[in-house]
Amino acid sequence: MVLESLRNDAEVILEPFAKAFRRVHPNTLSWIAFLFAGAAGISIYFSYWAHPLLIVTSILIILNGFFDALDGKVARLSGRASKSGDFVDHVLDRYADILMIGLIAVSPWCNPYIGIFAIIGVLLTSYMGTQAQAVGAGRLYSGLLGRADRIVILFFAPLVQWGLLTLGLETIGFDKLQLTIFEIVMLWFAIVGNLTAMQRAYVIWKKIK
Repeated sequence: MVLESLRNDAEVILEPFAKAFRRVHPNTLSWIAFLFAGAAGISIYFSYWAHPLLIVTSILIILNGFFDALDGKVARLSGRASKSGDFVDHVLDRYADILMIGLIAVSPWCNPYIGIFAIIGVLLTSYMGTQAQAVGAGRLYSGLLGRADRIVILFFAPLVQWGLLTLGLETIGFDKLQLTIFEIVMLWFAIVGNLTAMQRAYVIWKKIK
């Protein structure tokens, strides 16, 4: 929700790009965003053995975020906003989350148990947001870890990990507690994601009871 509060500012920034892409079908842009997410996940996985891929990963993640934000703007600008388009966008977003976070979880960068809880936190956060609409409480974006926040964090994580590697470090911590940057991010997603899901559940319950 930290970045969701800047949604109106983002709309203004996206305006010229949306005009440039207005002839492209919004669903096509959703698929492009998804493909960048898949490429980013694969790049993250193999970056453990090819460190320059960390830079590539950050570029792919920001492109995913850009096209994911652009599809809805183009849909509204071109008069092609629809329930089916919104559905496609949300389905692809969830698969994108699974690809990026899941491939971090199974990569050598991360303890898989941390990754599993991160995936649970992220998916439950998104589920609560759309479930609010399903029960008549309206789409819910509140909480500490919206999708925009995740994209920004995932954009910086590979860059910071690459910076550590240039210093000859793979992990940071103290004594026996050593974590990669990706593990720190996954821990954040696991803890804050699940807290956000519970917060949204509480807000929904208050609205519908």
